[in-house]
Amino acid sequence: MKLKVNGEIQDIKDNITINELISTLGIEVKVMAGAVNMKIIKKDDWDSYILKDGDKVEFLDFVGGG
Repeated sequence: MKLKVNGEIQDIKDNITINELISTLGIEVKVMAGAVNMKIIKKDDWDSYILKDGDKVEFLDFVGGG
């Protein structure tokens, strides 16, 4: 299936969870938020949330500053 991840089209296996996607793409998980189709998904749900073909996934890093 095709997903748009942080603005880039990725060809990914079907029935993958958010955590599996992170592992597959080698994304380092720090303090991060995840959104699917502009809806924030709680980290507690990343193991059970199944992505669908055409989903737009965004991973956000929060950086402190002043």
